[in-house]
Amino acid sequence: MKEDRVFSKPIEKQFEFDEQIAAVFDDMLKRSVPFYEEAIALTKRFALAYLKEGGRLYDLGCSTASTLLDIERSLTVHAELVGIDNSPSMLEQAQRKLSVFGSNIELKEGDIMSYDYKPADVFVTNYTLQFIRPPVREQLIRRLFEATNAGGAFLFSEKVVSDEKRLNKLLIDGYYEFKKNQGYSEYEIMQKREALENVLIPYTEDENKSMVERCGFAHCETIFRWGNFATFIALKR
Repeated sequence: MKEDRVFSKPIEKQFEFDEQIAAVFDDMLKRSVPFYEEAIALTKRFALAYLKEGGRLYDLGCSTASTLLDIERSLTVHAELVGIDNSPSMLEQAQRKLSVFGSNIELKEGDIMSYDYKPADVFVTNYTLQFIRPPVREQLIRRLFEATNAGGAFLFSEKVVSDEKRLNKLLIDGYYEFKKNQGYSEYEIMQKREALENVLIPYTEDENKSMVERCGFAHCETIFRWGNFATFIALKR
């Protein structure tokens, strides 16, 4: 796994999932998202619980397909696993992994906003919604709700913010301390923050729950949270 040092030099553009990011993305996730592996383990557990025999699961913004591979290894039913991403560089990295493991996962290059989804038992988005502009974010959730089978689930992880100003600062400070402990320098943290400004737009925990419930999901529960990172499950009756 290649070490993430992308932001050790001056940034030249806003954050995007290009070849440079794709090459170090797995390391970036593990060192940038607190308890990433635990959150993904929970995602897998709940995804498997709602994925039926002959069913389908979509991972939107699947990046290098790590989550899909983890789910595939634990499958006890015959099901179709589909990963969608709009970054050719990410999909190239993903395809290399799938080839090594002899995987049956299907990868699709496409825009998750306009993709023609087939009915599915489970939809997964890991730290993906936060990159979709707020004016259209809800449009995507409505489309996912419509494509989710009755009794199905939508699992998503997001960076979150707090409405309380001082608390929000403490959450951010705690997160930056976490990143320093993972070996990132003050300069790298600052550079990445600037690159992500106006690109990554997080909601509060309550805003995320209200959004999916407005779109039709019967219930939304937080199944994991550390500081300003949370994992949710939304259910369709």
